[in-house]
Amino acid sequence: MYAGMADVAALTGDTSYLAAIGKIWDNVVSKKLHLTGGCGALAKGEAYGKNYELPSDCYNETCAAVAFLFWNHRMFLMSGDAKYMDAFERTLFNGFNSGVSLSGDRFFYPNPLAYDGVKKNNHGFAGRAPWFGCACCPPNALRFIASLGGYFYAAKGDRLFVNLYAQSEGAATVAGTKVLLKQTTDYPWSEKIKLTVSPEKAGEFTLCVRIPGWVQGRPVPSDLYTYDDPKPAKWSVRVNGKAVAANLEQGFLPITRKWKAGDSVELEFPMPVRRVRANDQVAALRGQVALERGPLVYCLEGADNANVLSATLPDSAKIKAQSRPDLLGGVTVLNITVAQTRVAPDQSSKADFIAIPYYAWNNRGNKPMTVWLQRAVP
Repeated sequence: MYAGMADVAALTGDTSYLAAIGKIWDNVVSKKLHLTGGCGALAKGEAYGKNYELPSDCYNETCAAVAFLFWNHRMFLMSGDAKYMDAFERTLFNGFNSGVSLSGDRFFYPNPLAYDGVKKNNHGFAGRAPWFGCACCPPNALRFIASLGGYFYAAKGDRLFVNLYAQSEGAATVAGTKVLLKQTTDYPWSEKIKLTVSPEKAGEFTLCVRIPGWVQGRPVPSDLYTYDDPKPAKWSVRVNGKAVAANLEQGFLPITRKWKAGDSVELEFPMPVRRVRANDQVAALRGQVALERGPLVYCLEGADNANVLSATLPDSAKIKAQSRPDLLGGVTVLNITVAQTRVAPDQSSKADFIAIPYYAWNNRGNKPMTVWLQRAVP
């Protein structure tokens, strides 16, 4: 409905629709969005909950994630503001991508942030299912994946916007000239992205590259979640090897020049492991911490760890990212040492853990999983 309201606003110029969905969007991203970009916390009514009602044992329907992507994309097209594509990226890589298995033939209806390994919470199934009686999520997920290329770029007048990053090729028409773009990258694992810009004929236009909010030290465009260390990463952009001044406009770095075929734009987005905490008004998450690297949210899963739901991540724990091409189709994991696990209500012992990207959980059988961890033994 919100995506439809955005369409009506765009087609008719009715500002009342835009004002309404703008207020609703602000409410969602500041009070009702899970860290994974999933939304619709309540199974009853497949509904948003009250402000700050964000339990880890949540619903977060895959279709709701798809709708949230539609809505954010439309809001971006009407505004040119990167905050909407920041929210889009968060949902895309995490709360949406978790809805389909790595094999592409098993699905989640809900996408919780914690699971006991047993509960039949997936419309009567425990773990991913091959199909559902009301089968909206599987085709929604797969048709969206098939359409994903259409969200990478946008053009308006003499401006060409680069919204998303992945190994790809695309084309757009800007200032009357067809421009081919090639992205060479291993994002979201790699910090480096190379764009090769090839207009049909040399000409001046502005290339606007999105500098993600997480690079700037903001997980979401609100105070709903914050990093323990919000210091921006030392990102950089170079054109043909020459550094570009970091003057952002609505989250994009505009680069205006006379472009010719083969010009290259190199982006570097450092990806330190970030500890995340929720706003104190989220009662369900007080005293807890989650982990991110780049645009990815991480979780602990029972396939790699014992006592997942008793894991504690003190501030003193050491965390190191490691590439694992042999695991889950090739992922970067987080090796956690000098952590703790609860062995009694007020006792703990030292423990080490491995965290995997949230989207990849439940591809190795039904095991306990959690995104949020206690900071200290209660």
